[in-house]
Amino acid sequence: DGIIDPQAAVPPSATIEDVDPVLAARIPTLLNNSNGPPSSSFTAALGSSGTTISGGPDGNGIDWSSSFHGLSTAPFSPETAAILMRPLDPEDVEIKPDGIIYLPEIKYRRILNQAFGPGGWGLAPRGDLVVGEKVVTQEYALIVHGRFIAQARGECQYFSEETIPTAGEGCKSNALLRCCKDLGIASELWDPRFIRSFKKAHCREVWVEHVVNKKKRQVWARKDTDPSYPFQIAK
Repeated sequence: DGIIDPQAAVPPSATIEDVDPVLAARIPTLLNNSNGPPSSSFTAALGSSGTTISGGPDGNGIDWSSSFHGLSTAPFSPETAAILMRPLDPEDVEIKPDGIIYLPEIKYRRILNQAFGPGGWGLAPRGDLVVGEKVVTQEYALIVHGRFIAQARGECQYFSEETIPTAGEGCKSNALLRCCKDLGIASELWDPRFIRSFKKAHCREVWVEHVVNKKKRQVWARKDTDPSYPFQIAK
């Protein structure tokens, strides 16, 4: 009990499975066709997007690639704060095969839309996509009603050159989750006591078989659902 779940520190990095499960199931084939790290021309093209400029609601031309405009200028209204810090519904919480519990990214977006309105918030890149040998990373800033709210670096694994664009989307989603941590959204996910009690009440460990490579392993799943693709209950 003295060991704190690593989830309590930072949100886990995204994976290809989070963005495109069908593509993830094809990864063994992609690995066989891969010729190592992506080409220099490919990574150069990814990093050529340049600086992002956003005018904000008053058209002030703020450079959101570096600005901290509006940081900590005023708290949100009590009504907005109540939406952001609303207790999690256990029915909304999912668990990864490795035992990390999480709230699906789309539900973070729904909470932001409910709190600030569609179009009232956005993610601004704070630099180019950095492509390593196995992971892509990029920093993003969360902007709400023309104010800087939070900044975080997203990361996502990739397995071949053709999966890098998909990993880039996973990287953006991962940064959003980390930025939302500063707003108190789904804060229970970093509370070790909540993590332990949720897994005990709602989750189980089961033996599964990968539908593509047929390898068997033990994974975590919710008690009320079977393991998701690309896994199936082992016979």
